[in-house]
This record gives sequence, structure tokens and C-alpha cells, in this order.
Amino acid sequence: MIWFRSLVFNFSFYVMMILFLIVCSPTLLMPRIYAIRALQAWGRTANWLLKTMCNIKVEVRGAENIPPGPLLVAGKHQSLWETLMLPTLFDDPCMVEKKELFYIPIYGWPYTYKFRMIGVDRSAGSKALKSLIARGREELAAGRQIIILPEGTRKAVGADPDYKPGAAALYAALNVPCIPFGLNAGLVWPRRTFRRFPGTIIIEFGRAIPPGLPRKAFQQQMELAIEGITAKLISENRS
Repeated sequence: MIWFRSLVFNFSFYVMMILFLIVCSPTLLMPRIYAIRALQAWGRTANWLLKTMCNIKVEVRGAENIPPGPLLVAGKHQSLWETLMLPTLFDDPCMVEKKELFYIPIYGWPYTYKFRMIGVDRSAGSKALKSLIARGREELAAGRQIIILPEGTRKAVGADPDYKPGAAALYAALNVPCIPFGLNAGLVWPRRTFRRFPGTIIIEFGRAIPPGLPRKAFQQQMELAIEGITAKLISENRS
């Protein structure tokens, strides 16, 4: 049954995505915020498909920890799900993404450019960090919420963490609070498989890390918060 439900979901998911890209194409000629609203509608639709077809619910905890206005958001990356869900939870989100996504036909160009997401060329070394900071400042000045997944790639549940320097570089440059989050999405929507398992995906936001900490202290505090929340949610789900 899981195999069949997952197959139906994946087919419906990609068909609906193509339809959204077509139906929402007029937003490419509108102010950017209309395209962002369409992106958020797509994320909510994906969650509805999960609930309807795979018996997967979504729970958001700690939303009261998110202040209004511009800020930095950093957290765990276990599946495709969080890249869909996170934009729905903020007013004007700006995701930090690998540059390769910008080259995907139809979605990457022109939509990702229209959303004004931040692309990172992971092979560019220090130049990538400089570009990341410059674009982060630009989007923050527009009042946006910068969302980064500091490990840079999806990690299996229980895998050793591997945090890259991007989040700490942004934190040091932007002088805004950072909201850490953890999740258990990898238990329900695992990477590298089409199967979707019944259950509840929980994403939890921790207390804001105030601006002004030394870079190393921030990195340690961020990692402890993200890993601590994630470990708690994984344990809770398995108990």
C-alpha cells in the first residue's frame, strides 16, 4: 500500500507542479511578491497532496519564536519537503540554493530568478561566500527572511552533521537574529527514494540567536540548537 500511495503521490506531485508553473506564468510579469505567493500556494498544495494520498500530516512548533521583519533562518536539511514548506511560513522568504537549480528548464529559469533566490556556486570557494554575503545584504535590505540549510545537501536521519561556513558568514555580515530549526522529515519523506511513509512531519523553530556573537560562538550555538531539536523530534517519533 505504501508503494502504491507513494507512486500516486509522486505522479500527482509532478503533474501539479507543471500545472502550477503554467497557470502561474502571468506572475512573471507582475511584481515579485505575486510570484512568491504562487510559490507559497504550491507548497500548501504539496502538503495537501501528502495528507490526502499518503496520510502524512504536518505540525509546526515554535512559530511564536519567529519575529516579524528581516532575519536569518537556518536549519536541518533531510528531504525535499522543507524546501517546499519553509517558504509558506514566512512573509517574503529568500532561499539560499545551489546554483545548479537555477539552470533547471522552466522552473530554474525564469522562476527562481523571479523569486530572487540566492544561488551558491559550491565550487567557487571564497568567491561563493563573498557573493552569498553581497546577495544576502541586498535581499535583507528589502525586508526579506534569508533561509539557509547550512549543511548544503540532504542528510540521512542519524548521519553525522557537516555544517558549511555559509550560515555563519551571513550571520556575521547581516547583524540580524538567527532562528534555528530542526525537523524529522527524513523519517517520512526520505532522500533518494520515491516512498512516502505515513506519519507526522514536525518542524520546530527554536529561540532566536541574537546578533553580535563571535562567529565561532554562533556556529556552535546554531549547531547545538539545530541538532538538539532534530534529535528530540526523531526520538519522539520513534518512541
